[in-house]
Amino acid sequence: MLDLLIKSANLATPLGDKPKKGEDFGSILIENDTNIGICDGKIAYIGRENREAAKILDAGGNLVTPGLVDCHTHLVFGGSRQNELELKLSGHDYLEILAAGGGILSTVESTRAADFDELYNKSAKFLDDMLRHGTTTVESKSGYGLNLETELKQLKVAHKLQNEHASDVVSTFMGAHAIPKEYKENPDAYVDLIINEMIPSVAKSGLAKYCDIFCEAGVFNSEQSKKILSAAKDSGMGIKIHANEINNLGGALLAAELGAISAEHLIASNHDDMEALSKSGTIAVLLPTTSFYLGKDFAPAKEMAEKGIALAIASDFNPGSSPNYNLQLSMTLACLKYRLNPSQVLTAVTLNAACAIDLGNSKGTAEIGKDADLVIWDCPDLNYLLYRFGNNQAKIVIKNGKRAF
Repeated sequence: MLDLLIKSANLATPLGDKPKKGEDFGSILIENDTNIGICDGKIAYIGRENREAAKILDAGGNLVTPGLVDCHTHLVFGGSRQNELELKLSGHDYLEILAAGGGILSTVESTRAADFDELYNKSAKFLDDMLRHGTTTVESKSGYGLNLETELKQLKVAHKLQNEHASDVVSTFMGAHAIPKEYKENPDAYVDLIINEMIPSVAKSGLAKYCDIFCEAGVFNSEQSKKILSAAKDSGMGIKIHANEINNLGGALLAAELGAISAEHLIASNHDDMEALSKSGTIAVLLPTTSFYLGKDFAPAKEMAEKGIALAIASDFNPGSSPNYNLQLSMTLACLKYRLNPSQVLTAVTLNAACAIDLGNSKGTAEIGKDADLVIWDCPDLNYLLYRFGNNQAKIVIKNGKRAF
């Protein structure tokens, strides 16, 4: 007997456990008026037959999709940066604010000062609200410590959330998020610290699955990025890279060269970058709410898709450049600004996003044997979900076979 049977669902889902790209990118299964059976936290049945179940949930002809996967967030941080809003409005850009000691460096001060419980409780509330909005799996980057003690504190918070919260949390070490103030005059010494002290300690702790770096003007150049990512790769961590967000320093090419699982942002990418990413299999994680919030260009998503690059969409939730964790907004922006169609957007926030954190074998699709992470939306179909924005359309969220909201 099934634990739960969801009846009368209009199911929309990609299929498989590998990232979709090229002609397959927008290929999804649509099954209207179907039933979904769940047993032991897994999807056990999909079809029109009525199966015996301990509990029955009537979807009422509403859209059902896999749980959303947010594969790029900076979930754990202290403080906030609402004071920067007027600076942005007066014309100061992201790198100017950072160079003046604001931005990431401001959050570093707050995160260093915050204790473990403060960070945990704050992050748990974020995860609660993400779950209410249909996001069931989250990647969490550190990077607001810029010293070993605080980086480990962030990673330990994320680890505890993974163990205790309903959501799944995948951790990424990002000590190379900025140059801390104490190394402002000697950034190469900070690079050495990351390579010789931070990466070995994080790798030994087992607290991070990936290592990420901000390859950008005024932060880490391509040579420094290669050293850090190579060291992380040698330590056994997977690698990711913030590349070509504002300036093109060769970060996308580096991602392809080193075999990074993902390259993220990619707004300033050119033809050579796209060719390299297409051949490498690196997933392009695009972040439309960051472009929206900063008033910057949007990544050339349509061209990337046509080049055969696998695309994922994420929120980039962080206190400075994207203080938003509602993936539904990112999805609508991906339609309107990237010109991706609804089935491509759904794939980008489910299967492809799951593959960007190496969870494609268990998450990102509604198929028999996959984790029963599902969202019943307060709308009839995928077009309606992407057409509306500004309100939460998640009606019921199922996490590991149980109703979370």
